[in-house]
Amino acid sequence: MSYIDIVPIGKIEEATLITLKHNLFQAFKIQTRIRNRPIDLSAAYDPFRGQYNSSGLLVQLINDLTPETMKILGVTEVDLFIPIFTFLFGEAQLNGPGALVSAHRLHNPFYGIPENEEMFEKRLLKESIHELGHTFGLIHCFTLRCVMNTSTYVEEIDQKSADFCRSCEQEILRWRNEHLTD
Repeated sequence: MSYIDIVPIGKIEEATLITLKHNLFQAFKIQTRIRNRPIDLSAAYDPFRGQYNSSGLLVQLINDLTPETMKILGVTEVDLFIPIFTFLFGEAQLNGPGALVSAHRLHNPFYGIPENEEMFEKRLLKESIHELGHTFGLIHCFTLRCVMNTSTYVEEIDQKSADFCRSCEQEILRWRNEHLTD
């Protein structure tokens, strides 16, 4: 059996991971599991920026995948960047196995407003589906409500849905038909 593995990087609430696991299964119709793997956060830390290089974490995440791991999603609370961007909500390998999301800027208190756990979990789900969508070969979509629409600001995450548009959904189905045997 093939799985989408969710790997917590650093401290992530277990209830958050369990909810994410259930919702990712609903989105992709692929068995999903939570796996703990050692990831060295310090190796990706940039003290000048006070952030973590997402590409460095992604390389660690995809190192030594198990044969049954189809896709892998790292979930972290640390603030991510790549050199050309101030910050990232996540990063993924287009048509590759690995994706990474950061919850750091998905929490309301980051913006000076009270936490809303339901809103946080929706944001985390949307970004997780979005980044995993890239691993299935999807690029950014111009349909505003599609989960594959790009998000530069958290408000843009809030405005889109957690669902694929018809075209992106067809691409996911095509991928499943080509790569999975039930």
